[in-house]
Amino acid sequence: MSTEPAVPAPALPSPPSVSLARRLLRNPVAAASAGVLLAMALIGLLAPLLGTIDPTAINPATRNRPPGYERTIRAEDGSTTTFRHRMGTDSLGRDVYSRVLYGARISLVIAVTVAALALAVGLLLGLIAGYIRPLDGPIMRLMDGLMAIPGILLAIAVVSLFRAGLPAVIAAIVVPEIPRVVRLVRSIVLSVREEPYVEAAIMAGTRLPHLMARHILPNTVAPLIVQGTFIAASAILVEAVLSFLGIGIPPEIPSWGNIMAEGRNLFRVYPHTILYPGIFLGLTVLAVNMLGDGLRDTLDPKMAGR
Repeated sequence: MSTEPAVPAPALPSPPSVSLARRLLRNPVAAASAGVLLAMALIGLLAPLLGTIDPTAINPATRNRPPGYERTIRAEDGSTTTFRHRMGTDSLGRDVYSRVLYGARISLVIAVTVAALALAVGLLLGLIAGYIRPLDGPIMRLMDGLMAIPGILLAIAVVSLFRAGLPAVIAAIVVPEIPRVVRLVRSIVLSVREEPYVEAAIMAGTRLPHLMARHILPNTVAPLIVQGTFIAASAILVEAVLSFLGIGIPPEIPSWGNIMAEGRNLFRVYPHTILYPGIFLGLTVLAVNMLGDGLRDTLDPKMAGR
């Protein structure tokens, strides 16, 4: 009877997504940034539970109250209810704390939507421009024309063409971001199409859709993920600028830009109306940018080996 020890089964390789997550978590800055963004997302989702006061409720009797102010309301049956304004109130008596929480929803929705749309449109145009030579010139000249206009001015021009609202703001932020994605994807396609394995696939009669999906598109994933994080951070800032200028999100919808815009005239006397949304805005943008740096270092083989 054989007594040879059993050979252990070989360990199965981890899926790429799991391996990427593990490498990303080894970067303390990227891990902390991901934690901050997760917290902001939870704040936006749980805003109705965390914000105990209606963010749009106006109360002239409690205008410009300092952080920590409490007010008690007595009902007809003699019961009392105490409301605490953790971050104070604005010039219309609205609760800054609740408005900041609900503002996280707007900023994160805009960031994710703008990044997804800009990457989708830019990827399509970049693939076409990089692989179909007759269309390269017209597409890139159009992109050069868009990039010649400062992004904020182009956003203002786009939002002025539509009715003020969330879709108009998203469209105004997406348009200036598309040329950057197109140039990135085009440069990758021009480099990859000269590789021997792509030329071999062409000689073998591989159809264009299959060639794009199998050999060219995978090379654009890592750079686009990193670019998407920077687009998201830029979208949050541009939305705040547009709302601050009064041409972005309507005033009745709480957003960080709107909150700061409404409090800018009384900033020296009541700084809390700008301070708190500014802190949330700064932390979110910083976290997105640092996460993008972490993704770049993780996805770049040269940086990952250091």
